[in-house]
Amino acid sequence: MALALAEAALASEHDDVPVGAVVIDGNGAVIGRGHNRREVDQDPLGHAELMAMRNAAEVTGRWRLDDATLVVTLEPCAMCAGAVVGSRIARVVYGAFDEKAGAAGSVWDLLRDRAALHHPEVYSGVAASRCRELLSEFFAAKRVNPGGRSTPRE
Repeated sequence: MALALAEAALASEHDDVPVGAVVIDGNGAVIGRGHNRREVDQDPLGHAELMAMRNAAEVTGRWRLDDATLVVTLEPCAMCAGAVVGSRIARVVYGAFDEKAGAAGSVWDLLRDRAALHHPEVYSGVAASRCRELLSEFFAAKRVNPGGRSTPRE
């Protein structure tokens, strides 16, 4: 489902990096969904993970998501990793590594830092090739049309 959200974002008219995220509860139900919305909402906090966690908190009526799993197509950044720790999410599953801003193993590893108050299980590289492909397609279109919007897929 996180991949479907990222694919929908890529095909949309807005110019956000196609990252999708879902939060799944302990029973396997999807309780939160999100995709990047920084550009469309002009919101610096508009990351897919934060959108999905906010949605999950609204659905459950709790800020503690302690039995939940966050599934995201791109490795969380420092801001999102901090939100994962703060929300007590039990597990993080991500696809593509982020060699520039990843904070779950690539550049930093905030989720396993000894000083962190919470340490979720982390599973990386899940469906990584498809997740990378979406990002490559988005950035390739940006290089072809650097001054404007990326070209949506047909």
